[in-house]
This record gives sequence, C-alpha cells and structure tokens, in this order.
Amino acid sequence: MLAVDAGRAVGFYTGTGPRSGMALSRHSLASSRASVVITLLSGVLSVVAGIADIGVPGEFGPLVSFIPPIVQQAAGFTGALTGFILIMAALGLRSGLRSAWWAAAILLPVSVAQGFVQASVYSIPLIATGLVAMVALWRARERFDREMSLSTTQIAAGLALAGVQVYGTVGAFALREHFNAVDSILDAFWFTLVTASTVGYGDVTPTTQLGRLFGISVLLLGTASFGIALTALLGPVIEARFASALGRMTNSQLEALEGHVIVAGYGDLTEPILSELTTEKRAFVVVVADETIASHLRERGLNVVVGDPSDDETFERVGIDTADAVVAATNNDGDDALTILTAHQLNPDIRIVAAATERENEAKLRRAGANTVISPAVIGGRLIVQSATGSEDAEAVAEDVLERDLDD
Repeated sequence: MLAVDAGRAVGFYTGTGPRSGMALSRHSLASSRASVVITLLSGVLSVVAGIADIGVPGEFGPLVSFIPPIVQQAAGFTGALTGFILIMAALGLRSGLRSAWWAAAILLPVSVAQGFVQASVYSIPLIATGLVAMVALWRARERFDREMSLSTTQIAAGLALAGVQVYGTVGAFALREHFNAVDSILDAFWFTLVTASTVGYGDVTPTTQLGRLFGISVLLLGTASFGIALTALLGPVIEARFASALGRMTNSQLEALEGHVIVAGYGDLTEPILSELTTEKRAFVVVVADETIASHLRERGLNVVVGDPSDDETFERVGIDTADAVVAATNNDGDDALTILTAHQLNPDIRIVAAATERENEAKLRRAGANTVISPAVIGGRLIVQSATGSEDAEAVAEDVLERDLDD
C-alpha cells in the first residue's frame, strides 16, 4: 500500500505516475463531447420529425402499409415530446450527470422506434442519428458518473406538485356528477391540469356549489405548488449561473460538502493534485484568492471558493469541520505555513499534507501543523540519479523517501 501511495506521490510532481495530470485522455474527452452533441441532434430531429408528421400520415418505409394513420400521428406527437426530453437529457450530459445518461439511453431507442412507426421521409435522419447516438453514448458511458443531488426543498416541491395533481384527479372523478364533462380519469386529470396551471379552457366546468368549492381548492393548491416548484427548481439554477460567473460555489453546494479534501491555494504544484483527485473521484474544493484563476477552474467543472486560503472564515465556509484533509501545495512555503497553521487551529484532528518548495522549510511546515511534508525537489532528484545509475527502481526510491519523511 505504501508503495502505491509512493508511486502516486511521485506522479504528482514528476508527471510519471500511473494516473497523473494527463490520465484523462483527449480521446475520452472528445468521445464524451461527441456523444452529447449527437444526443442533442437526435432530440432536435425527433422534435422536427414529430411536428412534421402530426397532421400528415407517413407514406415511406417498409412498415407504412401495416401502421394505421392514427398510430402514425400518435407517434409523431409522442416523438415530439420524446425529442424535447432528449434535449433536456443532452443538457444534463454536459454536466456529466449519470441520470441524464440513463434518460438518454432509454429515450434514444424509443425515438428510433417512433421514427420507424412515423413511416415518414423525415424519419430517415432521425433513425440514422439515433442509432449513431446510441453507440456513442454507450462508448462514453464511463464519463457520465456525476450524481444529481436534490435538496429537501426540491423534493418537497416535487411531491407537492404531484400530490395536487393526484388530489385533483381523484377528487374530480369522484365528484364527476358535479361537473358537466368529466366522464373518465383522463377527463379528471385534464380538468386538474388546466385548473392548477390557470389555463382554464372552459370545456370542463362545475355545475354545483360543491363542484365550485372543489375547483377553488384545486386552483389555490395548484397555483401555490406550481409557484413553490418553480422557485425550488429554478432558484438554484439561477444561483448557480451567478456563482459560475463569479467563480464561486453556491450555498447549497457548500452545505453539502462532507468527507472532502480542501486544496488551499493554487500554484504549479497544485495542478497535478487536482488531476489526481479528479481521477480518483474524490470530492474536493479549491480555495483561491485570485478571481481570474477561480473562474478558469470553475470552467473546468471544479468546485472553487474565492477567498484567502489562510483566513478562518474561508476555511469555515468550505467545511473544515467535515473535511478529511487539507492540502497546501503552492509555490510559496510562507503562505503555505500560514494556511497550515490556520487549518490546524480550526481542526487539530484533520490531516494536513504540504509540499515544501525549499528543502530547509520542511521542518517549519511540520511545526506549523502539517502531518506530512513532501519535497518534490528531493523526490525528483533522487529518482533521476537512481534511474541514471540503475541501482534502484522508481517505486523503491519513492517508498524510501516517504518512509524517511514519516519517520522524521
């Protein structure tokens, strides 16, 4: 185990580790982007083909003589809906969401099947693109591994919205004698939907006082639940947009941090650490004082907080009480020492790892509170010499360096 850790430590600073900064290949990244683009294109084509075939039955393809026109039109209508959902799934794929991958993986075969049923000339590019998207999405499946987290408010808002719809549907059907055009569950669902959304087409109206009172309850509960749902779902999105523009994390993201690694500061030594943490799928947050650097890191999808890495308030914001470790590895040993001292005072039990730019500063960083201090210059120098002479392999050298560091 120590040998593996040593190899990783060497990889941080020499670029020779098994999963260093270039572990995520350009080919893999290009493959994931291509799958997103082709899925988005499939969604757009599904919408276009569906709208084109709603009122005009198809007359193309081997199945045209076996499919009734009403079924073709229904496939056009549902195909348009499938396309809209596919577009939403593609937007989720851009964020690497696993749920979006599952949605696209299920909807793409449905879209292709709808293309065959539509039996239209417009379905040809839809079918071809859908098949290509299925293959591309499967090949890039490992890239979409981010979990979608919903807050308690969002879950409650969704349940309230669904609850009002169930309440209105069941109630309207049970009281169907008090309405002029409610004869089935679908009629009751339609009445609830148009009432709660305040569309109110007027085709279904109450005929008694009891029916009117029930309609008022559906209207009040529906508008309230719609308003709460829009606030709960769109509020975090708007907040995230502002946070992304400013290079900051949202409050909900900060509150959700737990068992993470705090990377305090940014420098030449920090980049390979971020790559390794990303490869290992470890939760982490980067604290930087420069908003330009923060914006750049944010564009790469990293969690970033703008603030002084040595400030108490900054560490409290990024959850030092619930973090697993703090990493201080910039190019300035003085700044790192102050950061380590602050982190150690706020949470004496947290593990602190530091990188010493100058070998003579190793002891100072330990006295500041670092549990482990690694000198990239020492590791790199010994590896070069030992590799040149052939007396020891790289893994043995790295293990020796780390064992000596821990014993000091």
